[in-house]
Amino acid sequence: MKENFPDRSHQPKAALINDFSSFGRCSLAAALPLLSALKVQCCPVPTAIFTNHTGFRHFSWCDFTDRLQSYIKDWKATGLEFQAMGELEYYVIAPDDECYPAVDQKGYHESAPYAKFNEFRTQCMAYIAQAGGQIKYGHSEVGNFTIDGRVYEQNEIEFLPVPAEEAADQLMIAKWIIRNLAYQHGYDITFAPKITAGKAGSGLHIHMRIVKDGQNQMLDSGVLSSTARKAIAGMMQLAPSITAFGNTNPTSYFRLVPHQEAPTNICWGDRNRSVLVRVPLGWAAKADMCQLANPLEAASHYDTTQKQTVEMRSPDGSADIYQLIAGLAVACRHGFEIADALEIAERTYVNVNIHQKENADKLNSLACLPDSCEASADCLEQQREVFEKYNVFSPAMIDGIIKRLRSYGDRTLRADIDGNQEEMLKLVHRYFHCG
Repeated sequence: MKENFPDRSHQPKAALINDFSSFGRCSLAAALPLLSALKVQCCPVPTAIFTNHTGFRHFSWCDFTDRLQSYIKDWKATGLEFQAMGELEYYVIAPDDECYPAVDQKGYHESAPYAKFNEFRTQCMAYIAQAGGQIKYGHSEVGNFTIDGRVYEQNEIEFLPVPAEEAADQLMIAKWIIRNLAYQHGYDITFAPKITAGKAGSGLHIHMRIVKDGQNQMLDSGVLSSTARKAIAGMMQLAPSITAFGNTNPTSYFRLVPHQEAPTNICWGDRNRSVLVRVPLGWAAKADMCQLANPLEAASHYDTTQKQTVEMRSPDGSADIYQLIAGLAVACRHGFEIADALEIAERTYVNVNIHQKENADKLNSLACLPDSCEASADCLEQQREVFEKYNVFSPAMIDGIIKRLRSYGDRTLRADIDGNQEEMLKLVHRYFHCG
């Protein structure tokens, strides 16, 4: 079946030039949701920041008027737009009817009746689409098992690339819809990164692309462009601290272990799923894959290069989605600013499965991701200057994230309960509903 998705690169845009009040429904706070509901990409240009609107007797404010020229100049100088989309994984949990049991950990793209919740996923996708979500497709995932008379089935809904703010919005709305529909059906839902020992955890992979003048900048003459490789280099440098936004509770780090289709080391590639940043193959192919699979179909001549993305694979369902996508945008921008970005990209590229014994030397040459919330906080502390640059993240926000991560006291937790199934299940239960 050929894909026929709407072209989001030509979505109407509007500059919203007004003040912003932290409390009170007026000005930008009122205009943003209204125009977004009309499918208009809003580009806020704050003229002033108010603690609360002027209808109150007391308020504080900061005039931004003298910053508008530089604000607009910077926009025009880049000409680039950061777009993203998420792959939302979750488990549906319900009583086991013992009919047509699925094979343990073999649920990827399974069909009914072995996959029990395809219809539920379809219903969720219909509601998400009605709420404005741009969906690519949905499918059952690897995780599929039964414990104590309850079936646990992993599913995934993939979205389409849209401007970063919308990407975050549609993921948040989707999680809300899935949870509420599950409650109506009597199901339980979890987006938790780890659900039990030895079973597939749920990630929240984020795909990204850089667009300029409506054209995808990720490929150049059929190969990954320097723009894409610089963006990847930025993610390679900031990967340790990005976990502070995308892996936010102790169970996150029980997912980031070898042989679970989750990354452990800082590298990128295009041929396997052991890497941190993956470049999906296929969109650079000059052949029409739909016609190859269906020889009687006429060639579509569709420019598939517009679909090329790169995929960050470390985040999970515990992520603060808005902070995560903002952090990824900062990382890509950082890649454009560092002088040795292309050398970093070359040095961190791998084309082998790093967890196979014969590739041990390559594995040992790569930096590791943090192994706990506390270690993640340390990384963010070390790299905070990059995120605070241009006031994307405020110092107070970074302080708050670091404080929360360190509050878990989990620096040695992964080693402490290794092999202890009972303690692992207690931990999973504590963080079962997250994100």
